[in-house]
Amino acid sequence: MPKTELKELRERMDKVIDHLKGEFLAIRTGRAHPGLVSDIKVDYYGTPTPIKQVATISIPEGRQIAVAPFDRTALKLVEKAILASSLGVTPQNDGEIIRINLPELTGERRVELTKLVGKYAEEGRIALRNLRRDSNETLKKMEKNSDISEDDLKKLTKEVQDITDEFIKKVDEALKAKSAEIMEE
Repeated sequence: MPKTELKELRERMDKVIDHLKGEFLAIRTGRAHPGLVSDIKVDYYGTPTPIKQVATISIPEGRQIAVAPFDRTALKLVEKAILASSLGVTPQNDGEIIRINLPELTGERRVELTKLVGKYAEEGRIALRNLRRDSNETLKKMEKNSDISEDDLKKLTKEVQDITDEFIKKVDEALKAKSAEIMEE
């Protein structure tokens, strides 16, 4: 029973790391990446739908994203959604494809993005600590119900802490890599 708790803890913490990396992908670094626009919501037939479900996203050049809607009637809707997004770019519509040219980031914008990445990393750390707390509470209940001994509780609590430290280190590594990517020119 306690081993399954530790396994579930690892799986939940992996999901936190995956979510964090997804958040990092959506942050513009000066290089084009489909993740910058794929989750922007388009009001498609009255339903907020991610762009990746209504269009093909490609990278024809290093600083350009091309979005080709499957349905030409959605072209204006996709353009409007990109304009309304937090990307801060103006899409160019040629009647078939929407092109998004990513300008060079200013030093001030790079600092802002680094702070934003730091905020996401801190949210990830908080989520990991909450998972640790939940696991520890579960283990304490198990000890209270005499499912595990007091010694097992101490050993398992230490294991939970070790797993948490390992995942917080992964968050720090992802933060360091993304910050370096943002600051490189």
